[in-house]
Amino acid sequence: MSKATADQERCKGCGLCIAYCKKNALEMSSHINSRGYKSIRVLPDNCIGCGICYTVCPDGVFTIAAE
Repeated sequence: MSKATADQERCKGCGLCIAYCKKNALEMSSHINSRGYKSIRVLPDNCIGCGICYTVCPDGVFTIAAE
């Protein structure tokens, strides 16, 4: 099964991925990255690796990889 991973340093916290995720596998974290943005985090127990987050992210934050 595939899972998404996120590069928190590239994330601008726009929330598009959260809005489009049908499995509630993403949430805004309290982590502030080096660019000053709150970033998202993947909840791996909910992620099915569908790639919607990868598709909608304007900053190329996500990677989808097989476990």
